[in-house]
Amino acid sequence: MKGKRAALSFLFFALWAGVSVFSYGKACLPTNKAEAIEQSIGEDFKSFLGKFTTSAAFQYSRIKFPLETPITLTTDNGDEKTYPFTKERWPLLNAENFGVERTVQEEGVVYTAHYVIDEADHKEYEAGYEESELDLRVVFKRIGGKWYVTDCYNAWYSFDLPVEEFADTVNQVQEENKIFKEEHP
Repeated sequence: MKGKRAALSFLFFALWAGVSVFSYGKACLPTNKAEAIEQSIGEDFKSFLGKFTTSAAFQYSRIKFPLETPITLTTDNGDEKTYPFTKERWPLLNAENFGVERTVQEEGVVYTAHYVIDEADHKEYEAGYEESELDLRVVFKRIGGKWYVTDCYNAWYSFDLPVEEFADTVNQVQEENKIFKEEHP
């Protein structure tokens, strides 16, 4: 009798464990082809960008600080001074910053905003006037299946920003970020 009870207990436990594992596995399976592809290669860029531009916390979590390229400014005597591009200096970006457009203005000047590299695991977005300095350049890379910003150039810290105005500019960026955080925590 003890043997039967032990065998039944074991069988019940094995059946319960099997159903639990099967249910868990089924819940983790993709429900459509797009999800299957995303699970096999990683996070979808469009979904990532939607979260990135609407949540300050998510945005900060997906930037590899300090960025690859430091902020470079020129002093009055022509020397270059560099500052690491850190979280405190990052201007939060919204969806408008990543619009794709080509606008010809009255003067014939052309403003473009587009992805100059649009690969499966690497994207680079640039915006600015043609034949002029960029306003924005953001490099995205998929690392471990998730998208991250690894480098950026932003007009807030343009090459012609005087070194003496750097601290004030960082303060302005932080003020703008406070507004973004209130709207998109």
